[in-house]
Amino acid sequence: MPETRVVSRGCDGPGRPIGAAAPGEPLPQSSAAPARAPSFSHELGRFFAELKSPVSTAFSPLPSPSADPLADLSQNERAYSLLKDRLTTLAYRPGDYLNTATLVSDLGVGRTPVNHALHRLATEGLVQIIPRKGVVVAPLSIDDALALIDVRLANELLCARLVAPAITAEQIADVRRAAHDFDAAVATRSMPHIMNCDRLFHEQIAAVSGNPVLTEILRVLHARSQRFWAISLASEGHLEEVSREHAAIVEALAANDSGAAERAVETHVLSFRKALLRG
Repeated sequence: MPETRVVSRGCDGPGRPIGAAAPGEPLPQSSAAPARAPSFSHELGRFFAELKSPVSTAFSPLPSPSADPLADLSQNERAYSLLKDRLTTLAYRPGDYLNTATLVSDLGVGRTPVNHALHRLATEGLVQIIPRKGVVVAPLSIDDALALIDVRLANELLCARLVAPAITAEQIADVRRAAHDFDAAVATRSMPHIMNCDRLFHEQIAAVSGNPVLTEILRVLHARSQRFWAISLASEGHLEEVSREHAAIVEALAANDSGAAERAVETHVLSFRKALLRG
C-alpha cells in the first residue's frame, strides 16, 4: 500500500465531502440544500473548533485504566480497535489521507496489522482505499447521515419488536447496567468513553433479538454512524436527552411492551437526527 502525506480535502453540500476546512473555520454553504447543509456544517465546524481548543473539556481523553484493555488482543485486533477509535471520534478527520508509517508510529503496532485494519475498516465504510494513491478517511455528508438514520430506524424498530416480548429479567438487568454505564461515562466528559458505552447499550439490546443477521446489520450501521454520533453527542443538551431516551427504552423493554419500545426507539433515533441538523 503506497504511503502518502497527510492532506485534507473536501467541499460542502449534500452527497459531497464535508469537514476539510481548518478547525474553527466556517465551511462554505451549498445552494443545493439551504435548509439542511448549513446546520450540519455549523456542527462539524464547531466540533473541530472544540477539538482544537486546549481548554475544552468536551472531548477529554479516556481515563487510563490500571491495565491495558487491549493487552490480550492479537496485534491485528489491537490495530483495528485503536484505529477505529481514532476514526469514530474524528481524531483523523474526514478527507485526510492516512500515511501507513505514521499510523504504525501512532498506534504502536506493525505495518501488517495496520494494513489488515485498514482493509477491514474499508468494508465498514470508515476509510476508502484508492488504487495507486493510498487510504483516505471517508468523507462525511449530510445525505450519508440521513440515509444511515433511515436504515437504522427501520432495523432498530424491528429489533425492538423482537426483543420486547422475549427479554428476560436477567437480560433487562444487563441492559439497565449498560444504560447506567453510559450515564457514568457522561460524567467523565470523555467522548471515546461515552461513545463506547452508547455502542455497548445498543449491542446489549440487539443481542437479545436472537437474530444474528439483524445483530450484524445493526453492528455495521452503528460503526458507520459513530462518526456522526461524535458530532451529535457534542450538541448542547443532547447527552442528557440520550440518557433520558435510554431510560425510556429500558422501561419499555422491562414491561415487555413492544409498542412502547418501538416508540421509545423511534424517539431516540429521530433525536439523533435532530441533533445533527440543529444549528
